[in-house]
Amino acid sequence: MSEWWTYTLSDLLMFSRPTYFRLFALLNEAVWPAHLIAILVGLTLVAAILRGAGKAGRLAAALLAVCWLWVAWTYHAQRYAGINLAAPYFAMGFALQTVLLCWLATHRRAPAIASWRGPLGGLAFALVLAGLLLYPLLAAFDGRPWQQAEVFGIAPDPTVAATLGMLLLWRAPPFLWIVPLLWCAVSGATLMELRSPQAWVLPGIGLLALAAMFIARLRMRPLPRQHQHTSSTG
Repeated sequence: MSEWWTYTLSDLLMFSRPTYFRLFALLNEAVWPAHLIAILVGLTLVAAILRGAGKAGRLAAALLAVCWLWVAWTYHAQRYAGINLAAPYFAMGFALQTVLLCWLATHRRAPAIASWRGPLGGLAFALVLAGLLLYPLLAAFDGRPWQQAEVFGIAPDPTVAATLGMLLLWRAPPFLWIVPLLWCAVSGATLMELRSPQAWVLPGIGLLALAAMFIARLRMRPLPRQHQHTSSTG
């Protein structure tokens, strides 16, 4: 028997590229008309960003929590598990993110949404829109039928993309980023092995969001006392 370290990801995948993307067609057919609710949730997120108030932040976090739980159950546990032995663990990860988003929604301090008009806020808003608008179009760009479109709130990748944008707008604590960023790596590696043209889309979104988060945190750091004293006396 070969040692485990001699295996590559392609050896562990039990499905082909057509099988993987056909799963989204079966999912879309099974859950319709939940897409209409997903569109309404997406519009609510956009309205929350434009509004930027504390209550809007709580509502956005609660709605995202529902989306993560829905994806954990309907996609990972019920369907992806049929072709991927790791899918139950993915479902648990998405369920964990649901709990964390619920914590954010019910925390005593409402998650304030940063302004989307600045460079970082504009990037965060663009990531949310990528999850809502770009991902459903990737099927057509890849030459696949529209029935295989990945929709926010129903498929994992667009849900994660929009969530990363919201986390950046919230300046969310680091522990809220772990599961979304891990999924960026898992999804990107899977699609790379399947030779999908969209393999770098979600990892790219994750890297952009991560870099922007670090920049935002550097800007939020208080100035050293000596520098503050120099600035006040200058």
